[in-house]
Amino acid sequence: MSSTPQNLAPFYEGWRFAQDRLVQRIGALSLEQLELRAAPHLWPIWAIAAHTAAVRPYWLCHIFKEPGAERTPFNDPGGDGWEDDLTHPREAGELVSALQSTWTIVEDCLDRWTPAMLQDEFHREINGQVQLHTRQSVLMRLLTHDAYHCGEIAQTLGMHGLQEVDIWTGRVPLLADGG
Repeated sequence: MSSTPQNLAPFYEGWRFAQDRLVQRIGALSLEQLELRAAPHLWPIWAIAAHTAAVRPYWLCHIFKEPGAERTPFNDPGGDGWEDDLTHPREAGELVSALQSTWTIVEDCLDRWTPAMLQDEFHREINGQVQLHTRQSVLMRLLTHDAYHCGEIAQTLGMHGLQEVDIWTGRVPLLADGG
């Protein structure tokens, strides 16, 4: 009897915890707090969160042809995303919805994909150059991309004396005040 899971979800459970903490923290921020930046030339928190969400359907739906982009605000892979229009700040509710709707695509893939599928290859052309990607490489890209931007948001919040995004709390019960 094999003890290998039939899908990838058990291997990536911690990623869901990080997603939950990001959603919780973004959802608790005011519009003024979402507009904070680490430096004047860097994106505000809201744009970082929007970018984090937008990358998921780009890779999973546009490149890997998985369903679900139509359930998100990011269903035009060739168009500008929310983060590209810095004149239109997004509110916490919009960002939470974007993060949650794009996370469902990640969850669907983790529930459907199996370990045997990790090395399946997909091609992407950028500026006439063909790139080869596997499911495994893109899952690692998305996971580390989420973590990178969570850290960026955490650092920006901390620079302004606010509570960071703590993606390492795992199964610790969340407090009502976000702590």
